Amino acid sequence: MFARSVFRPAKVAQSHIRRYASTEAGKSGGNGLLFGGIAAAAGVGGYYLMSGDAPAAQKAPQSKDQGGKILESSPSGKAFTGGDQGFISLKLEEVEEINHNTKKFRFSLPDEDAVSGLNVASALITKYKGPEMEKPVIRPYTPISDEGERGYLDLLVKRYPNGPMSEHMHNMNPGQRLDFKGPIPKYAWEENKHNHVALIAGGTGITPMYQVARAIFNNPNDKTSVTLVYGNVSEEDVLLKREFEDLENKYPQRFRAFYLLDNPPKNWPGAKGYISKDLLKTVLPGPKEDNVKVFVCGPPGLYKAISGTKKSPSDQGELAGYLSELGYTKDQVFKF
Repeated sequence: MFARSVFRPAKVAQSHIRRYASTEAGKSGGNGLLFGGIAAAAGVGGYYLMSGDAPAAQKAPQSKDQGGKILESSPSGKAFTGGDQGFISLKLEEVEEINHNTKKFRFSLPDEDAVSGLNVASALITKYKGPEMEKPVIRPYTPISDEGERGYLDLLVKRYPNGPMSEHMHNMNPGQRLDFKGPIPKYAWEENKHNHVALIAGGTGITPMYQVARAIFNNPNDKTSVTLVYGNVSEEDVLLKREFEDLENKYPQRFRAFYLLDNPPKNWPGAKGYISKDLLKTVLPGPKEDNVKVFVCGPPGLYKAISGTKKSPSDQGELAGYLSELGYTKDQVFKF
């Protein structure tokens, strides 16, 4: 049986970042990515069904609904149709409390044999319009579930004060529904595309980093080495730590993780403080090493200090910050 895809193919010295917290105003990468006009640019006007064994760019055969509208479907011929503007409504099945302000939400796909089918790396758009709202709120999120998981997808969502989408989701109960569309393409990953990738994240900027790392280590043919540098305020703010520890234990020669806390507990075994240029110089693969790529994702302050900010979702902007000072080039850095 074919798996059916229902979506398209984070006062100190100046050398430190002040905070890794951010608002849900859509200014940061990952779960806070500015949406702008990316939907049109990325061609996310709908979704289609696709064989789980087919290449990501390969479309399935076409069929038509009763009104004559062309639908793209899996080889099984069964098609799921989206709602308004290509959005599809998914039911919330489970909610798990992760910490004081973060929850994991499991949404069921329209068919128990369906998969999200997202490309790595890419995200989904969520949409919500409350009864008192003039316009719907739209926010992108990177699922933390594997792209090949059948029947569901998981989102890790931090609640931000006055954040309309995160507050709405944190108030949702199982059985309620939320609209999705996607994907938003970010960085097209292929096995062994780089010899070594560095992941620099703050807060909820960890989700696209996990997506990339998971894709690398789930593929036995991919021999890429990975280094993670992840900053947070407190220990309970460190998300997906168990998942990354599992990777580190399983691939000790290829994966290294460095965690930093602004306010660590007394028994904290990791580093204290903020991500600094000296730390990056010490733990990252050097800019002159062969085929290195550095990914950055987090709140605005992290971008400003580490890599410089993006001009827009489709414009990476110039490379600045610590990475530029350390000698990396614009082509070696990608800002989620």
